[in-house]
Amino acid sequence: MMIRLYEKNNSQRDIDRVLDVLNGGGVIVFPTDTTYALGCHALKERPIERICRLKGINPQKHRFSIICYDLSDISQYVKIDNATFKTMKRNLPGPFTFILSAGSRLPKIFSNRKEVGIRVPDNSITREICRQLDAPLLSTTIPYDESKDISYLTDPELINEALGDEVDIVINGGIGGYQFSTIVYCVNGIPEITRQGKGILDE
Repeated sequence: MMIRLYEKNNSQRDIDRVLDVLNGGGVIVFPTDTTYALGCHALKERPIERICRLKGINPQKHRFSIICYDLSDISQYVKIDNATFKTMKRNLPGPFTFILSAGSRLPKIFSNRKEVGIRVPDNSITREICRQLDAPLLSTTIPYDESKDISYLTDPELINEALGDEVDIVINGGIGGYQFSTIVYCVNGIPEITRQGKGILDE
């Protein structure tokens, strides 16, 4: 199922359809400020396991990321010091993934790596879903064959053709980007860029 959502003035009925799927343990494709992403309710373990099967990844070896509406409640999900929080506040919302030590509120599947990425993308569609869900979204890259044209990552219609039978909803938020987020490793309290993607970090 594909649902068209916009940066503002969406019908509550359409938002509620997405929320119902997420609360019911469903899997969705959604826009961010970088590429489209694959995700689910981050506090529900079964849909996370479903995503791991869909992507063919081992949850014991894979580091997950979650998307939050803002930074007001991230201490529930990660361990964070004041300096790192200030760095994140300067750069978010934005195209960055900050890697931190996972907190105890996340499902056990996160504890295998003991680290989690935090994202607050500059995309009002996805942030509004997180706000109304009152929980973070698990976020991971959509399955991608490098032999395919890069437009596959940017076009929700093409993503729906490829993944529509594997997921419950594809959110069409318009043509997306093709650059990945910049990854900033902060577990040791000193920000270290481990992948330069879209965006320049303000340290």
